[in-house]
Amino acid sequence: MLDEIGGSVDWQGLDAAYHLHPFTDHKSLHESKVRVITSAEGIFLNDASGHKILDGMAGLWCVAAGYSRRELVEAAATQMAKLPYYNTFFKTTTPPTVALAQRLAQMAPEGLNHAFFACSGSEAVDTALRMARVYWQTLGQPNKKIIIGREYGYHGSTTLGASAGGMVDMHRQAGDMPNFVQVMPPYWYGYGGQMSPAEFGTYAALQVEAKIKELGAENIAAFIGEPLQGAGGVIIPPETYWPEINRICKAHDILLIADEVICGFGRTGKMFGADTFGIKPDMMTMAKAITSGYIPLSAVMLHDRVADVLINETGEFYHGFTYSGHPVACAVALANLDIIAREGLVERAEALGVIIREKLHAALGDHPMVGEIRGVGLIGAIELTADKRTRKFFEKRGRVGMICRDYCFENDLMMRAVRDTMVYSPPLTITVDEIDMLVARLSKAIAQTYDKVKAEVAL
Repeated sequence: MLDEIGGSVDWQGLDAAYHLHPFTDHKSLHESKVRVITSAEGIFLNDASGHKILDGMAGLWCVAAGYSRRELVEAAATQMAKLPYYNTFFKTTTPPTVALAQRLAQMAPEGLNHAFFACSGSEAVDTALRMARVYWQTLGQPNKKIIIGREYGYHGSTTLGASAGGMVDMHRQAGDMPNFVQVMPPYWYGYGGQMSPAEFGTYAALQVEAKIKELGAENIAAFIGEPLQGAGGVIIPPETYWPEINRICKAHDILLIADEVICGFGRTGKMFGADTFGIKPDMMTMAKAITSGYIPLSAVMLHDRVADVLINETGEFYHGFTYSGHPVACAVALANLDIIAREGLVERAEALGVIIREKLHAALGDHPMVGEIRGVGLIGAIELTADKRTRKFFEKRGRVGMICRDYCFENDLMMRAVRDTMVYSPPLTITVDEIDMLVARLSKAIAQTYDKVKAEVAL
């Protein structure tokens, strides 16, 4: 059946009949039909209708090494032939699991020397939150349960992860557990008013301290934050933000969890977002680019401060997964990390990030609908705005962004709209010529969008 991609199989009809998609209005999807992706290579996707699509999102922020890398296919096949699966329960381990744990400890920020494996970023966050509470429980402070997150934060789709995040639609659909609170994000464009970015960064961080004082540090287990808020619209914090967060968490004895699921493994031009922004985490979640999305895998890295308590004082930690430390996933991750190192993809992301922002500013900086172009490494955002002078948003936020996203699709460019913000995150293997192609297709989509909504744009 899978060999009949171009044959008589009605993949769209079968999808509508049997497949429920994530984060989807299914009735609307069935009315418009799904796009069927059949193959991919480099930074391009191929669909069943013959379109060759530039993937400006690296899948879901994850395909760092590009599509169809033979090294990763061979790593999976070799490990499958040798040991396709065994668990890490029952006092057992596998060589790929151990090798990857050691490799991650060598790569991670200082002190993060212990790895716990799961399958997805959501599971990694769920694990970190449980660890934070068990840590304080073990130390005789069971009241320290509250998790502080941020508006527009995204920490996965488990009930705990959705509760920790700041996506109100997820909260409305059973993702709003007790002992989770959110504070203002460091979103200068949206919330900064007349403050400079530096002033606003400090101000936004102090909202965390205000919440700690309101609730009592004796009740708070951890603060969780993405180095930059990806699914929230690539919200890049001012440089004053994270140093103040470090100070606040240390001063009030609250664990700091850095959610590196999007930023990790080179996306920001450093190995981790913590390196880019100077974050000092007690725990760090990672997934996505750890295998370039080729196979599900995630991890939580624990600082010695936390790991020593869980190892030596907690006793049995009643948590884990059938596929924790899966040998095939770990083997693919090791091969993927070899590619990232051998091809200098981290350094490449930093250098090409400068180039893509220069080209975006040249093409779109003076456009009346483009309020801000921001980015770090190979991740960034273009704010579409009704009045760029006052940073006024469009009415019914999200409508204009979806118009632009649909035009991107029409122009064979895969990009994502978050509210009215267009975000990009291409594979780290993208070339300068391919950046030119991305910028040209995006510019065309924005011009088409402007033609449709220009009556709402201040000139």
